[in-house]
Amino acid sequence: MSAPFATSLNGDRGFPRWGGFKFAVVRLELRRQLRNRRTVIFTVAFPIFFFLIFGLNKVYASERVGQGNVSAFIMISMALYGAILSTSNGGATVSVERLSGWSRQLRITPLQPGAYIAVKMATSLVLGLVAIVAVYVVAMFTHKPSMPFALWIATGATIWIGSLLFAAYGLFIGYLLPSENVGQLIGFSLMLFSFGGGLFIPLSQFSHPLRVMASYTPLYGLNQLVHYPLVQGSFNWGWLANLVAWLIIFTVGAIWRFRKDTARV
Repeated sequence: MSAPFATSLNGDRGFPRWGGFKFAVVRLELRRQLRNRRTVIFTVAFPIFFFLIFGLNKVYASERVGQGNVSAFIMISMALYGAILSTSNGGATVSVERLSGWSRQLRITPLQPGAYIAVKMATSLVLGLVAIVAVYVVAMFTHKPSMPFALWIATGATIWIGSLLFAAYGLFIGYLLPSENVGQLIGFSLMLFSFGGGLFIPLSQFSHPLRVMASYTPLYGLNQLVHYPLVQGSFNWGWLANLVAWLIIFTVGAIWRFRKDTARV
């Protein structure tokens, strides 16, 4: 087979370096996914649209929040939303590959499950970066968000790295469900995660039992971490624990489903 990940450092097809991970495969994946213009527009245009509606509101946009203002806070929220949309949908494209039989073809290559998952995650991260940069650039030209320049970098980088969680989530769902159900579930679940994690509505408006429940949802820790550089205050290590725990759950689930899928006759 002439797949770019089917060779190894020693020419031994059984033991490829890095489990078969190659950046050439990432480039091919990116090229393929960027051809889907509807998905790219959806994951980039929607967050920008929401920022322009809520982030520029004259009633509260200039109110102070930590080291910046409300407009900056909403910009971070919308960039995060765009990133998780992009990375989740990027990972979920495996559902289409399953339908076409590509997953079964992987059985005859030396590509290891972990390496294939890494290729998909790397591709999703690049798509997430596009969404983040788009929101930040548009927000910058409006001159409304106010916060130190270092925080633009810090919050953007935190969103980008943290969105790896939803690349794993997209992979897990893509291998778990048939392709015709994946898109609907991803959209609906991300909406629930966003509300439950306090991305769209501040958790301070929830009752105490609901706030406790929210602290266990997948987006809670990441949402708190990306806003922390702006808001400041006391750092809660539980936020990081939440992020790491869900990343492990989704990654292990994706690898498990990948093994199950490629093991079929």
